[in-house]
Amino acid sequence: MCMAATYGKKDHFFGRNLDYEVSYGQKVVVTPRDYEFRYRNGILDRGHYAIIGMAMVSDGYPLYFDAMNDKGLGIAGLNFPGNAVYNDRIKDKDNIASFEFIPWVLGRCKDVGEAKRLVAHTNITNETFSKDLPSSPLHWMIADKNGSIVVEQTKSGMKVYDNHVGVMTNNPKFPYHMYNLANYMGLTSKAQDNRMCPDVELAHYSRGMGAIGLPGDLSSTSRFVRAVFTKMNSVADGNDDSELTQFFHIMDSVKQVRGCCDLGHGKYEMTQYTSCCDLDNGIYYYRTYDNSQICGVDMHHVNLDTEKLKEFVLVNGQHILMQN
Repeated sequence: MCMAATYGKKDHFFGRNLDYEVSYGQKVVVTPRDYEFRYRNGILDRGHYAIIGMAMVSDGYPLYFDAMNDKGLGIAGLNFPGNAVYNDRIKDKDNIASFEFIPWVLGRCKDVGEAKRLVAHTNITNETFSKDLPSSPLHWMIADKNGSIVVEQTKSGMKVYDNHVGVMTNNPKFPYHMYNLANYMGLTSKAQDNRMCPDVELAHYSRGMGAIGLPGDLSSTSRFVRAVFTKMNSVADGNDDSELTQFFHIMDSVKQVRGCCDLGHGKYEMTQYTSCCDLDNGIYYYRTYDNSQICGVDMHHVNLDTEKLKEFVLVNGQHILMQN
């Protein structure tokens, strides 16, 4: 289970929690403009936009989980089992394997508008990366500085939804999550008036009573509601890094703590990492489960006009500042 979100008014951030029971040895990977993507449909692509994000590199190929390009467009793939449908190749479509979808979009599109037009002509195929790395059932959130969309290919075909709340989780399909928000329209960050029995004096016995009814479980539907509530009511203090800091706090509201989601056989889902793409400046920030410190990689400090991937090993292990 995972979550993706946008945040910011002065700055523009996009990122995700990757929740899973194991790590894939992922790294922050920069794909420069002259790296050659060899798509399964036969297209050889060089001279594309530069890309930075979290990826597992296999046989020299970056398998991105989430990323952004040097134009400020970001994308994240989230688990979508039982609903994602990948097809055989379709004539007169751009046939792209699911593991190719992120570089396909980021390499060619500078904003959400261009991504919409590209995706409308794209068919996600059932081709696997290798026999050891089968396709994962995914849907995608794509965001720029001005908005976001959700891309889902199901048995009814390719669907692109405008995402007016800037949040995405997992199943069910995105329209259900938006429909379900109507059940929580009464939530507020403020203490509510007594509307049930106004002739009876009822006291507010605690702070935070406006959020009574906000779901707290770990299901994707509950996490969607909780993330929307937290994001929409979040207030940054206006300092230089306040929106960046606030973004990580928003993601913390739905993160998975090891042990709380028991998958059996000694396996537990947990938030392997939280990412935050600075869409304005091309900086990829992250935190891992075992390191609460925010770390960052600036893609513009890397040679973006070469053909060789640049990999950054994640900083793990808790960094504790002891004060004397």
